[in-house]
Amino acid sequence: MQRPGTTVSLDRFEAILPRILELEDELTALTDAEFTARAIELREIISKPRDGQAPLAEPLPIDAEDLADICATGREAGRRALGERAFDVQLLGAMAMLQGNVVEMATGEGKTLAAVIAAYGYVVRGSQVQVLTANDYLADRDARWMGPVYRMLGLSVGSVGEGCTHDERAAAYRCDVTYVSVSEAGFDFLRDQQVLRAEDTVMPGLYTVIVDEADSILIDEARVPLVVAGSLADATSDASAAATLVAAMRPGRDFEVIDDGRNVQLTDVGAALVERAWGGIHLYAPENLHRLTAVNLALHARTLLSVDVDYIVKDGRIALVDEFRGRVARRRRWPDGLQAAVEAKEGLAATDEGEILATITVQAFIALYPTVAGMTGTAATVGDELREFYRLEVAVIPPNTPNVRVDEPDRVYATIEEKEEALAAEVAAAHETGRPVLVGTLDVAESERLAALLQDRGIACTVLNAKNDAHEAAVIAEAGGRGAVTVSTQMAGRGTDIRLGGSDGADRAAVAELGGLYVIGAGRHDSRRVDDQLRGRAGRQGDPGGSVFFVSREDELIVRHGDGIGGTTAGDGRVTGPHVDWAVGHAQRVAEGVDFEIHRNTWRYGVLIERQRQVLARRRTALLTTDAAAELLREGKARFPADRSLVAAGQWTDEDGEPDGGLETVTVAERYAEVVAAIGEEAAEEVARQIALHHLDRGWADHLGMLANVRDGVHLRALGRQDPLDEFHRVAVPAFQQMLDEADADTAETFMAARIERPDWTPADAGLERPSATWTYMVHDNPFGSEIERLFGRMAKALLGR
Repeated sequence: MQRPGTTVSLDRFEAILPRILELEDELTALTDAEFTARAIELREIISKPRDGQAPLAEPLPIDAEDLADICATGREAGRRALGERAFDVQLLGAMAMLQGNVVEMATGEGKTLAAVIAAYGYVVRGSQVQVLTANDYLADRDARWMGPVYRMLGLSVGSVGEGCTHDERAAAYRCDVTYVSVSEAGFDFLRDQQVLRAEDTVMPGLYTVIVDEADSILIDEARVPLVVAGSLADATSDASAAATLVAAMRPGRDFEVIDDGRNVQLTDVGAALVERAWGGIHLYAPENLHRLTAVNLALHARTLLSVDVDYIVKDGRIALVDEFRGRVARRRRWPDGLQAAVEAKEGLAATDEGEILATITVQAFIALYPTVAGMTGTAATVGDELREFYRLEVAVIPPNTPNVRVDEPDRVYATIEEKEEALAAEVAAAHETGRPVLVGTLDVAESERLAALLQDRGIACTVLNAKNDAHEAAVIAEAGGRGAVTVSTQMAGRGTDIRLGGSDGADRAAVAELGGLYVIGAGRHDSRRVDDQLRGRAGRQGDPGGSVFFVSREDELIVRHGDGIGGTTAGDGRVTGPHVDWAVGHAQRVAEGVDFEIHRNTWRYGVLIERQRQVLARRRTALLTTDAAAELLREGKARFPADRSLVAAGQWTDEDGEPDGGLETVTVAERYAEVVAAIGEEAAEEVARQIALHHLDRGWADHLGMLANVRDGVHLRALGRQDPLDEFHRVAVPAFQQMLDEADADTAETFMAARIERPDWTPADAGLERPSATWTYMVHDNPFGSEIERLFGRMAKALLGR
């Protein structure tokens, strides 16, 4: 039957379940050694792997009988290795993933084991599999936890984390199945695009990926750029001086907040103040653009970013807070100098920003895998986005046991203070009975306010937020204990089950009698999925549970996206009326619509950049693995002075760019022959390769910087009734081809100018230095959006009737 919220019918998978059951007795009768041999034999029958054969770019087709064998074998392996026999619904999830879908399975329904069966199926069909997780902890945990199952199936499994060495990464990626966080996988991919020797890469290729927490990675983090950056020599910043100026400014007189609180701008009075402070400069003159930018960023840092909401200060550094998880966003920074502005605001030393050497968005990285599948607890509500951006369909898997959680209507209050007082009273009432309570808040500051309110009432609680998330899994595992009160920002312990009665289940019956875990949301998030994830912490596998959300008219969601909440206000601030729930839902739908439109439109810009990156990657691979660079020089007909010092000085051409007619000249090809005679063909090829790689990498880094500047300013073209995207393409397309041509020309010129007289010559001998240090980070979404994103946001609100 067709289930609500999905375009994928489960009928064909349900029809296979009886055959899987038939195979169970046959597999149970085997010894462990016989069973593993049978699992390996199934792989050999279906994919016929050969020694040294690379994994298939796309898995072999699969029929119903193969699906039955794979699922029956996977179920038996789980029973033997873990003592867990997969439920039928887990097999349905595995089969749906094996058909390249995203499956929605409720919390506690066993997605982790379902993914193992799916991964085994893909390996059996000739592919290699990477399971992408939200963080390093989950990658390591799941690889260790499921390792015995994989070994029972005759497969190798590894995991990659931030602390892994080059060799450890390479070994993990060679396994049949590799668990790795999406950020680490992306960083490894980008670093492989920077190597100077083919053997230094760690990834053997991208084949099949199973994305855990698929909605978070594929939607929430889709636009997040992964970055490899390099040190900039003599980098300077006006951030500190700008922060000092802005700190003394008065709102309303010197600056004003606009665009629904998502932008801020100087007034004429504020601009004059800045000009006087910097010695009477003209702030808007082209030569002072860097100072104007620094002041604007300082204004944004002061007025639009709040400590303990958008970021925390930890160990003398700024730590960004992930808006969807409420936890520290590791290895993330804001773009375009905003990070330095916030550091200056807080009086901290500026961290090195460097220049971007290579970058790719999470969405573009995932799209490189020929086969994509995924799993999550909440996918149906973003089915349209998954279909549009990834060509993925959603399969909603029913729970093994019906959900009996009681979800109450929202309770709406006039003010935040009244909302939090009512919430604290609700927690106190539940706590008095011994019922465990999990409170989900929208930010760190709110979690600490509520914890203080509870402590004033004599209620001890555990606070879990970005300031103390080191032992999150252990804290959440005990959140279902009798009398436990846990206050957590956003997604509480995603990937960790909350068992009634605590991790050991000692008081399970008593807690169940009290109604199970009670989840209380301290406000609605912009995304319904995030609320559903919090709500889904209760009612695991048919457990009793309850949930309710407290909302106020002053909540940011309502202020920014709502049309106001009418109704009658009681003495305690409670707002009631026939349209109250609709108003809250409307604000949430508008917020989701705006984000969808921004995603759709900014993605269109990313498409061109990603296509250019792929062209560059193919050229770089050719340089790295073939004699393409040497061939470029061997065929070079351009003429240069025979005197290399003239080439190096760059003073040897006439007005038309041709060599001075009075100079003795040689062609690039002639020069290449001279070098071969001096150091040998193999060494000459390597020299050509290293020079070409340097200029290609240098050109790409400059091109990325240019594109960022173009995109930041292209929104102004809309004011002249020009399509910003068309204008962006008009600049970016020829600039990319020019960059490639200039890289070839610079390669020839460097080769002509350099004194190459020994086989171990390197580009550094000609002054071509690579960055002294490189590092990786994720660019955190600009919290108030770029100019172009704000433009799209206004357009989206208009389309949605705002």
